Amino acid sequence: METEMWAILGAAAVVVLVAILSAMIGNARSARMRELLIKFEATQSAMTGTVKDRLEAVQSQLGDGLKNSDRTIGEIRERLAVIDVAQQNLTDLSKQVVGLQDILSNKQARGAFGEVQLKDIVENALAPSAYGFQVTLSNGKRADCVIQLPNPPGPIAIDAKFPLESFKALHRAKEDAQRVAAGRAFSQDMAKHINDISEKYILPGETAESALMFLPSEAVYAELHANFPNVVEQSYRARVWIVSPTTLMATLNTVRAVLRDVQMREQAGVIQVEVQKMLKDVHLLDGRVDKLQKHFALGTTDISQIRTSTDKITRRSQKILEVELDEGGAGADPLDPPNPGQPPEIS
Repeated sequence: METEMWAILGAAAVVVLVAILSAMIGNARSARMRELLIKFEATQSAMTGTVKDRLEAVQSQLGDGLKNSDRTIGEIRERLAVIDVAQQNLTDLSKQVVGLQDILSNKQARGAFGEVQLKDIVENALAPSAYGFQVTLSNGKRADCVIQLPNPPGPIAIDAKFPLESFKALHRAKEDAQRVAAGRAFSQDMAKHINDISEKYILPGETAESALMFLPSEAVYAELHANFPNVVEQSYRARVWIVSPTTLMATLNTVRAVLRDVQMREQAGVIQVEVQKMLKDVHLLDGRVDKLQKHFALGTTDISQIRTSTDKITRRSQKILEVELDEGGAGADPLDPPNPGQPPEIS
């Protein structure tokens, strides 16, 4: 029992000691906690201020960024609008290109295309009186255009041709055999066009001794002169001159100079006729002036004689005025008879 009591007392003492120690530790911890809390509050206040400043800086940067973003978005929208317009233009252009391909794939439409281009070039280069379109010749053939030149050389016919199929086949050919076949077809098409123009539009006595073959494509013209000299020589022999838009413009400039020279010669002839008429008028005027001079000479003689008479009359009048008229008779006219009833006075 005693042992148990001591054990109980020991346990109680331990509990009390633990309680005392716990209380002491709790008081120490509370002081430490207060100190830590004070430091924490100070740190938190500093951090809050720092965070607030940084948040304000971030907010300012975000505001500037939003303004820049709005401006950038506006610029992007403007550029997108420009891109939309450009895309629409490209779409329209692609449709036009497809339309042009459709035109060039049709022979009749392609012929009309060449005629329109020919018409534009001729109208821009010459006066309306110097050309005509779709002119029917005496053989019933209709030329696309006729340039009215005086004889010689006379009117020159122009025909628009465009051998596009054989030209495309020539450029699509990849193998040597295909290129040879396409080149032969191209030469045959060009030779046929040359012969047709020579037979239809070169008429002795009606047109010039040559005609023009208009190719509305510089590429075809360049290919022809670069790789097909035999066709060009054939055109020379047939007196059919092959022209492209550029060379046709140069040719028409020469034609315009010729027409201007012809007009100047015609005007020179008119001037010569008028000068001859004017010379006749000058001769007539000279004769009339000579007659008038003779009349003036006669008038001068008559005036001189009249002057002489007036001078004589003046002198005689002066003499009469110088005579002294007396009351008795000294001043009387000696031609008057004396008065028989009155004797003369003796002075």
